[in-house]
Amino acid sequence: MDLCDERTSRETTLKTLYIDMDDVICDFSKAHRGARLSDPDTAFPQSKPGFFLQLEPIENAIESVNELRDLFEVYVLTAPSTRNPHCYIEKRVWIENRFGYPFTKRLIINPNKGLMIGEFLIDDRVKGNGQDLFRGELIQFGSQRYPDWLTVMEYLKSCV
Repeated sequence: MDLCDERTSRETTLKTLYIDMDDVICDFSKAHRGARLSDPDTAFPQSKPGFFLQLEPIENAIESVNELRDLFEVYVLTAPSTRNPHCYIEKRVWIENRFGYPFTKRLIINPNKGLMIGEFLIDDRVKGNGQDLFRGELIQFGSQRYPDWLTVMEYLKSCV
């Protein structure tokens, strides 16, 4: 069901939108591939301190998230890398470096995204961290329907 079809008046509350971090806002896969090439003996490069600090933003992600902050109640909802306890701090610092300190109060690090309540979740995966249990609409980033931020933005703007 597309929640976009159930429009509410703008005078009420903003719809809640959760956005995954890895491979939606920042390029986890590119960094992971690069680390595996440079150090093939390390099975989990994300377990090394500093890994999450160095992630590059996905094309159009920063601008899109900033624009969505005016249209929705936006939270970054990311699962932790339990192999690297530094990831909790590094993800928090990454968000501050790209979006400013106030937005760090909108960072949720949770291994079970199905516990969250909201209208939309943008995630590159449909399961693995409770995405399949999310009670709102799951927008699969990188899918055929939503291959990039431009298509995600077009859809979400139609939902406001």
